[in-house]
Order: sequence, then C-alpha cells, then structure tokens
Amino acid sequence: MNKPTILTGDRTTGPLHIGHYAGSLANRLRFQDSHEQFLLLADTQALTDNAHDPAKVQRNVVEVALDYLAVGIDPDRCTICVQSHLPALAELTMLYLNFVTVARLERNPTIKDEIRARGFGRDIPAGFLCYPAAQAADITAFKATIVPVGADQAPLIEQTNEIVRRINATAGHDVLPEAQAIIPKAGRLPGIDGKAKMSKSGGNAIPLSASPDEIRSAVRAMFTDPNHLRVEDPGRVEGNVVFTYLDAFDPDQDELAELKAQYKRGGLGDGKIKARLETILQNLIAPIRARRAAFSKDRAYVLKVIKDGTERARQRTEETKRDVVNGLGLFQL
Repeated sequence: MNKPTILTGDRTTGPLHIGHYAGSLANRLRFQDSHEQFLLLADTQALTDNAHDPAKVQRNVVEVALDYLAVGIDPDRCTICVQSHLPALAELTMLYLNFVTVARLERNPTIKDEIRARGFGRDIPAGFLCYPAAQAADITAFKATIVPVGADQAPLIEQTNEIVRRINATAGHDVLPEAQAIIPKAGRLPGIDGKAKMSKSGGNAIPLSASPDEIRSAVRAMFTDPNHLRVEDPGRVEGNVVFTYLDAFDPDQDELAELKAQYKRGGLGDGKIKARLETILQNLIAPIRARRAAFSKDRAYVLKVIKDGTERARQRTEETKRDVVNGLGLFQL
C-alpha cells in the first residue's frame, strides 16, 4: 500500500526552538513510519525577508538539518531536501500566481500578521506577499495530503486548497490532491515573555540546542500571573506562559490538571510550577543537544543526507510539474 504523503519544512533563518518542536516536529516524528514524509529546508522562502543577508540563509541550511537529525528524524524514513535546488517549485509557483489575486494574498491572515509584525507597511517584498502561492507549490509538488503545522499556519493550507481546486477545475479533472493541516493540541506557543509567538528573531525562544543554564534562565524569566503575588493568592492559569508550556510538554496531564486546580484556589507558588517546567524541558532538550553535537562533528554525513534527499525530491517534484503542465494543456515541445 502507498503511504499518505506529508510535506513539512522550515525557513532556514536560524536553528530551531521548542516552539517548532511543539508546533510540528513532534508530529513529524510520530508519522515517520506510517507516512511518506518530505522535509523542506526552505531557503528560497527565507530570502523573502532576508534578501539583504543571503549568507545567513545559506549557513542555516545545515543548522536546520542538524536540528532535524538531532530530534530524531531518520533520513532513511524521511526525505530532507533543499528548496532552492528543486526548480519545479519555482516553476509551479509562477503558474499558481495566475490562479490567485493580489487581494486574496493580502487577506491571508498569516501574511497579514507577519506583515504587521515585520513593520513592512506597503513596502512588502513581492516574494513575501506571494508566500502562500510558493507554499502551495511546495505542498502540491510532492502531492502531499497532510501538512503538520502550527495553528498560525492553517490559513496557508486553506489557500493552497483554493489554488488546487482552481487548477483541477481548469484541467477538468483532479491533477492535484487537497491537503489537510494537522495542528498539535498545544497550538501556537507564545514567547517566554508572553508576547506573540516564540520566534528566532524575537529573542524570546528556547533553542533546541539550549544549554542547561539557558533553559534555567529562560524558565525563570517566564511570565506567570502578575496578580499572583503570594503563594496563598488564587492565580490565573489562562494566559499564564508557564502553564501554556506545561500543556504542551508535560507528560503527566492528570497531575498537571491537579496543579492547575490548586493554583486557581491558591496555595501553589510560581517557583514550584517553574521548577516542574524546567525539569521537563531539561529532560526534553538534553538528548537533542547531545545528538546535535555528535552530528555536527560529521558535516560530510549531514551534507550527504541533504544531497541524497534533494535528488529524490527533485524526481518527485518534476513528475508533478509535468502533470500540472499537461493538465493545463500548456504548449509541449
């Protein structure tokens, strides 16, 4: 039986953090045996707002690949590939831009939020605005039917399916499948400062390679309930960053529910819940950090994984491009 196909990936703007782990990496690990999985090192998309610093994008291709291997992604079961070395993706993006309007691109909630966060105003790089079409190309080029993403990325999957329906309607038959977003229960993790989402550029993230001291400092700096001044005071769980992280990472959800009830009643200090979270994060990150250090000593192996995966991905994406070109009835030589 053919396995369902998954396409995921990350922009190569820096090493990954625990927000990525909660948002999609944990799901990728879960699907390694049951699905055919492609992991895209999205260096072309990283350039949409980093064209001023291409060296940063280039060096982080290997950094993100190291994070994939460190969390347990197995290149024998998953294909790790580089976006810029798959020309079919750019060609499909160009085709898809004819099936979506500028107004629709601007209405995409994910793009609107990112434009606002970056302060572009009307000086939006065209490549950034066209991000939804490019992501549609990424997903459909592999004919992926499942895309594990954070909740903030779900509108991009919706727009991908809109483009798929237009392509199929124009072709008169199903050339491409629609994709389903798989969103983890943790949803979108806030930064340790409680503001927006955790991000590499925002300086409010805990990297997957964080040292024990960095983890400890980050947890201690986390916002809780500003009105929870004394241990005996009732506290708010909603909006409390520490509890949000515990929801995402605590393996004992029953005991966590009891702690939440105690915190709401009063009698549970912030120090105790922070200590619990720190222990959980230390246990999560320690083996990842160790594996990353080991892989980083064998750069030749990491580059071979990337090269071999990219070649497999190139064959797959070229086949899909031919299907789309034939389906649309474009000129053939």
